[in-house]
Amino acid sequence: MSELLNEDVKKQVREVFNGLQHPVQILFFGSQANCDYCNDTRQLLEEVVALSPSLGLTVYDLKIDSAIANKYRVDKAPVFVVAAKDGETLTDTGIQYAGIPSGHEFNTLIQDIILVSSRDSGLKETTREFLKALQKPVHLQVFVTPTCPYCPRAVVLAHKMAMENPGMVRAEGIESMEFQDVANQFNVSGVPQTTINSGAGTVIGAVPETNLLAEIQRVMA
Repeated sequence: MSELLNEDVKKQVREVFNGLQHPVQILFFGSQANCDYCNDTRQLLEEVVALSPSLGLTVYDLKIDSAIANKYRVDKAPVFVVAAKDGETLTDTGIQYAGIPSGHEFNTLIQDIILVSSRDSGLKETTREFLKALQKPVHLQVFVTPTCPYCPRAVVLAHKMAMENPGMVRAEGIESMEFQDVANQFNVSGVPQTTINSGAGTVIGAVPETNLLAEIQRVMA
């Protein structure tokens, strides 16, 4: 099987990963049925994880390991979860990505790893305070395509918000071409599109942190 990452990309990623601060565990959920990109997604994650001793990968089957999938609120495949690892303890950060992170979305994968390794969302204090005080759950679904250069910014912003309160916030990057049924459900005609709580709110484009926060606040009011 030929490798997906060439040596130049591996070298660049290794250099970036030299700055990782804490261990990160990636949980991959695949399926034996109706999953065209499961094998490629798993292979890509294996190649990335091999580039740093701070990274690990656990592979699950969506059906066979349904209890674990339910624990991490995974309902489709392929999906990977980026979790914080401290010793033998894994902490769900609320960060998920559905589909293969190819094209520009490879940057999302790398940025998510760096983000979770830092254990710091980097968000403004007012944003952190609002998210930590949430009394009702927030589900962010960011629809993307591999050819969209602005999409990683939108996905990573949503993932940063999940980090602040993973018990209440779940943020998914969703490759809209792979999951057209989900994209059609929310009338996705351009990317990035961030859908909040099954369509209660919508943000189009890679907007600043304050704009996404304002729409979440409107939905939760």
